[in-house]
Amino acid sequence: MIAPDGSIRPAYAAYHAWFSEQDKKRLAKKSTDAEAFFRRVGITFNVYGESEAQERLIPFDLIPRILSAREWARLAKGIEQRVGAINAFLHDIYNRQEILRAGRVPERLISENDAFLPQMLGFTPPGRVYTHIVGTDIVRTGENDFYVLEDNARTPSGVSYMLEDRETMLQMFPELFSRVRVQQVSDYPKSLRRSLAACAPESCSGKPTIAVLTPGIHNSAYFEHSFLADQMGAELVEGHDLKVVDGHIAMRTTQGFKVIDVLYRRVDDSFLDPLTFNPESMLGVPGIMDVYRAGNITIANAPGTGIADDKA
Repeated sequence: MIAPDGSIRPAYAAYHAWFSEQDKKRLAKKSTDAEAFFRRVGITFNVYGESEAQERLIPFDLIPRILSAREWARLAKGIEQRVGAINAFLHDIYNRQEILRAGRVPERLISENDAFLPQMLGFTPPGRVYTHIVGTDIVRTGENDFYVLEDNARTPSGVSYMLEDRETMLQMFPELFSRVRVQQVSDYPKSLRRSLAACAPESCSGKPTIAVLTPGIHNSAYFEHSFLADQMGAELVEGHDLKVVDGHIAMRTTQGFKVIDVLYRRVDDSFLDPLTFNPESMLGVPGIMDVYRAGNITIANAPGTGIADDKA
């Protein structure tokens, strides 16, 4: 919000004027109310790696990260180019491997990497899209300098928390948004659904049936899985809800089995298909890789995309 010389950054001018007028006790009370709402609704995530998993609230920051329209347009152009390059890299790695023959990338960095899936060799996903959703971590280091810290091309998570933060901010401080014009983000679930539907397999006739595959309620990002499925009007399923029926992946319903055309999976590669990857997995769908390679379902993101975001 504040530049090195002490001045207010132009993008923050209207927000800073509003913030300066606010009673600090009121702001603290609103922040506490927001955290109570998050806890009541279940907007939390789990932190692993300690003695045991700990459930934590999503932080509610009263000072947002603001980008001007010009800055956003510049970033968006660069990110779109980057995601396109990631997708092209994946297609090459799993097909012609020209980047390896040219010596641009050492072959051992691919062949010896667990994120590389030989099962994807020679296969092109529906629409030639590998990375339907990418999480790009960006840091600002100067007035006009932005750097990418990392790409998350496997099962990126976190967008639902941003959407809930914005909605909570709107409810807590409606007067702020009458003074500070910002681009809406509430249409993200609809945009996500359109993107997924656009990559439905050729075998799909009519409106694609989309499902979100979750590991279950104990997963750290289960809130997001449920939230996005609900907002997209998609099915929320676990592995045991699905099975192979006549060469397609189908979901059990009260009226029988219903074919799934697009599966937005939030299950890691190794657990996706016990017949192809980890045989002890109880989270995936036995035989789904055969259906995928036959072109009868779209999996977003495609298995094996981790080779594009690996830090090696």
